[in-house]
Amino acid sequence: MNFHHHIPSPPLSHFISMMWFGDDYIVPHRLERVLPTGDMALIINLWEDRTRVYNSDDPHKFDTFEGSIVVGAYSAFTVIDTDEQRATAGVAFRPGGAFPFLGLPAGELQDSNASLSSLWGRQAASDLREQLLAARSPEAKFKILEYAFLQRIHAPLAPTHPAVAFAVENFQHRPTRTISSVTDQIGLSDRRFIQLFSQHVGLTPKLFCRVQRFQKVLRNIARAAAGSVIDWPQIALTCGYFDQAHFIHDFRAFSGINPTTYVANKTQFQNHVVL
Repeated sequence: MNFHHHIPSPPLSHFISMMWFGDDYIVPHRLERVLPTGDMALIINLWEDRTRVYNSDDPHKFDTFEGSIVVGAYSAFTVIDTDEQRATAGVAFRPGGAFPFLGLPAGELQDSNASLSSLWGRQAASDLREQLLAARSPEAKFKILEYAFLQRIHAPLAPTHPAVAFAVENFQHRPTRTISSVTDQIGLSDRRFIQLFSQHVGLTPKLFCRVQRFQKVLRNIARAAAGSVIDWPQIALTCGYFDQAHFIHDFRAFSGINPTTYVANKTQFQNHVVL
């Protein structure tokens, strides 16, 4: 696969962690699991103007969206069609970064997707995809994406609430922190904080922390030397799980598989696993 990524300059970098473009993703398997990250994304299918999102319990069933979709924050794995990954462009938002561009609370898209046209209007969504198709280089595509978001950033945007930004930074570095340890420092009630966090990020604080801890596990697995025996009890301990059973239960909850199956079937991308 030819994969290109781009980190935008401020002010977009406050909302967006990365833009990407990839093509020539041709693999022998048809379906992949995509594991949850706690983030939201915009994905634009440049191979065909539709996107299929499969039922994780029954991969024979799927929902069909337009080619450009906004992916909400997920608390479990999703299933995608690899044929649709032959040519894609996208935007990975920082936690809370998608909210200002949505026109609705991020929590309304938890564990779900929305066609970009339903959020930005059919004409705007169509124009963006057509411009990306016409662009001849990844650099040109990134300029188009930046321009599209800069046009919207000039409109009145609701910035990430300072309490949410503070909490996200803390939870990403220490996902085992309790909600009360954060709310004690920001002067909000637990109820108000949970409401704000869900509105901006798309997951409750507790669920977001669990997903961040799961992502920490995946990073620890990636650091293990290729072919070496992975010390699963040590990973569980390092990532803050009570015991091995707790670790495996959480891993299955987010991925649908056990850790050894993940290692055997993961692709070149940390969050993608052959179904």
